[in-house]
Amino acid sequence: MTNLNEKTILIIAADGFQQEEFFELMDHMRNEGATVHVASMTTEPIKADSQERREYTPELTFSDVKVGEYDALIIPGGLKNPDTLRQQDDAVKIVRDFAESGRTIGAICHGPWLLAEADIVQGLNMTSYPSIKTDMRNAGANWFDSETVTDNGIVTSRKPSDIPAFNKKLVEEIKEGRHERSFKTDMKRAA
Repeated sequence: MTNLNEKTILIIAADGFQQEEFFELMDHMRNEGATVHVASMTTEPIKADSQERREYTPELTFSDVKVGEYDALIIPGGLKNPDTLRQQDDAVKIVRDFAESGRTIGAICHGPWLLAEADIVQGLNMTSYPSIKTDMRNAGANWFDSETVTDNGIVTSRKPSDIPAFNKKLVEEIKEGRHERSFKTDMKRAA
């Protein structure tokens, strides 16, 4: 029996995504029965930051995304991918809209940078790749060195070796449905 039948998940990514954090997460969610869509700046193929440079062609652009059609958002890491995403107003708005609507959000490795850019981490318990823990703390997060940390439907994880725990916790949170959230800062609106 699959756990996520009738659930739809959005992954946002750009060139330079961490290959395992993209494909293993996508494949796991599909194996659980979810429909998974990928959005990026364009629908041109995006490439992993790995020796193989594995590609994926996104189904949507950020401007095509209708947050109400999704149950969860996943942000894979890598260094370049989230750094590119946090400079895209449409991507930041997607994260903010998912957060405000109470939908599940998963971010792994450097992916939490995008949560900080969306101004949703104040007071949030979370983890990330260790090299950005100071960034997360400076943005107001309570940072922990743990394979996965969940705070009110926002799941964060550190690195590829944490993927099994991350996948398990994401599935649990998606099955729970929407989460009531109140943010401790005023969310900045993208222009």
